[in-house]
Amino acid sequence: MRWVRACGLADLIPDEGFRLDVSPPVSIFVSEGEMFCLDDTCTHETYSLADGWVENCVVECALHFAKFDLRTGAVLSPPASAPLAAHELRVEGEDVHVLLPSHYVVKTRVADLHSRKAD
Repeated sequence: MRWVRACGLADLIPDEGFRLDVSPPVSIFVSEGEMFCLDDTCTHETYSLADGWVENCVVECALHFAKFDLRTGAVLSPPASAPLAAHELRVEGEDVHVLLPSHYVVKTRVADLHSRKAD
């Protein structure tokens, strides 16, 4: 396991997902004043949950409406049947860090993400 800087606090918008360029992809969500990090791909079909709807600590896949608990990654409604991995977060100053398993690959440096976002 290793800590990876994911983004700045200012990059996170309540009730929206912030997808990281990691393989497998993960996303950070802010809901009900808390931050959560889950694997980003819906377990029903290959679709990004960062593009889904977030409300009351639940993310709903925009493709087929499967729902997952942001606190645990548990499936709350079909058609998904397998849970998502949840990842620990910590805040240091204005930076958000995520604890990722060693086999997760960070594809893009965070500095590159921020420079592309500013374009």
